Amino acid sequence: MNDRYDAGHGSHGGDQYEIVGYDEYGRPVYQQVQAQQPSAQAPYDPYAAQGYGYDAYPTGHQPQAPAQDPYGHQQYAAPAQDTGNQPAADPYGTYGTGAHSPAYDPSAYDPYGQAATSGQQPRVAEQTAHIPHQAGPADDDTGAWQRQERDYRTEQFAFVEEPDGDSEDVIDWLKFTENRTERREEARRRARSRLIAVVVVLALVAAGGVGWLWYAGKLPGLSSSDTKSGGSATAVAAQKRDVIVVHLHDTKKGGTATALLVDNSTTRQGTTVLLPNNLALTDDDGTATTLAKSVDADGSSGTRDALDTVLGTDIEGTWRLDTPYLQNLVDVVGAVEVDTDTDVPDPDAKKKGGPPLVHKGTAQTLSGKMAVAYATYRAAGEAPNAQLQRFGQVMQGVLRKLSSDPQAATVTVQTLQQILDPSLTDKDLGTFLAKLADLAKGGDYNTALLPVQGDGTLSAQAANSVVKDILGGTAKSPEQGSAVRVSVQNASGEKDNTGKVRVVLLNGGFTFLEGGTASTRETSQVVYADPAHKDDAAEVAKTLGLPAGSVTKGTASGNADVTVIVGRDYKPSAS
Repeated sequence: MNDRYDAGHGSHGGDQYEIVGYDEYGRPVYQQVQAQQPSAQAPYDPYAAQGYGYDAYPTGHQPQAPAQDPYGHQQYAAPAQDTGNQPAADPYGTYGTGAHSPAYDPSAYDPYGQAATSGQQPRVAEQTAHIPHQAGPADDDTGAWQRQERDYRTEQFAFVEEPDGDSEDVIDWLKFTENRTERREEARRRARSRLIAVVVVLALVAAGGVGWLWYAGKLPGLSSSDTKSGGSATAVAAQKRDVIVVHLHDTKKGGTATALLVDNSTTRQGTTVLLPNNLALTDDDGTATTLAKSVDADGSSGTRDALDTVLGTDIEGTWRLDTPYLQNLVDVVGAVEVDTDTDVPDPDAKKKGGPPLVHKGTAQTLSGKMAVAYATYRAAGEAPNAQLQRFGQVMQGVLRKLSSDPQAATVTVQTLQQILDPSLTDKDLGTFLAKLADLAKGGDYNTALLPVQGDGTLSAQAANSVVKDILGGTAKSPEQGSAVRVSVQNASGEKDNTGKVRVVLLNGGFTFLEGGTASTRETSQVVYADPAHKDDAAEVAKTLGLPAGSVTKGTASGNADVTVIVGRDYKPSAS
């Protein structure tokens, strides 16, 4: 180690240094010790201005000028103790072998650089300095021998791992790459989570929307409009319906008007089906009658069962509504609005020709009295169905004003203080009317007239447009073993023949249906539509005393199995 310097050798100044430790590069660190005598002023250091990187000496103390060795190397001589005149410095430094060099004493060698001849000197605080790196003498035998003799110890060396900028960059790049990959994976996970959440939300919204459309009956293929056009996903007969029959009794002028209130919960559609009074029905004993006569005679379970038979429906209850109760009902709900089609005079007016009670017009507000007058009015020469349609208008107007809350609607019904039919309690009626009121307010309510022919039978149009589509029913076929239904049309010109034929058929075990009158004809005819009733038709002809040739295949009227057209050739005595 050529840059080693022993402070105890070659000192010419008055200052003396001792080694106090080593820096991070293994170089000794010196500290100035107290001099015995003040030293002379140090000569000018020509190397101080050349800047060796740092000032190795404290302020006020300068090393002696370096001496040149024969090999051109410069050496620094540490300040020497003031011990008197010393011989001139060896040109080879303290390690030389000149005549003036002291004898080598291994025992006096201090591995930490302290002079062997000097004792422990007191240390001066804040007087430490670094000896700058200097080149040693050229290798020679003496230097090699001295290096071999030196005993270096492990603690004299310090191993420093020099920082490598490239390795730091590599580590930083690896960290950056790892972090970037993690960020990308995290971003992908977050994107997948968001996508799954969006898909779930959209699925729930779609399911909720479809459910609401289905519940509201507005789903394509299930709405009421599609049902009317025949495009229904649910079979018409399988749709759930609630039906009650209401009979309006005019307590002043007499007469009745009948309608079916239908709540189709499958299609969310409400309908009032108006039933003409001349609709042909059959009593429990098989006697043919009309709707008007059945209502006057019974008006309850008998009429309800007869309607079920003709229309193929399942009527749940009967609501008898006399005109005074209708008036109270309209007043309770707060008047109704109706598009009236005619002026209605005041029935209580003492003089004719006075101002009308109800004016013709759009959205006419009717009180209870006005509503009753309009619902029961039939002008001279008008068809019976005109009055029936006005009654339907008033009923729909009442439903639009009635509360949609079942409890509130029940209170309204109880306010009327009616004695209801046992088949229908006030709570049941209030709940049913509340459902219809909700449909009427939403615009999902219609009024339809049941088409009935002049003889009271149902036409094919009625069977398709009303009975099947609205009521979801058909004329119920008689149960096996029950009596054959025979409709009789009188074309003989003799009114009494109808009654005589009725007695003969009832005695023969057949069900009689009055078919009205027809144009006069000479020969009688027995018609069957279903080949299964061919034998029944032959039996009817035999019972009435008609020839076997009168039996023919054709179209039976209404809900009859066999139709008999009585001509002039019919002889009651023959039967």
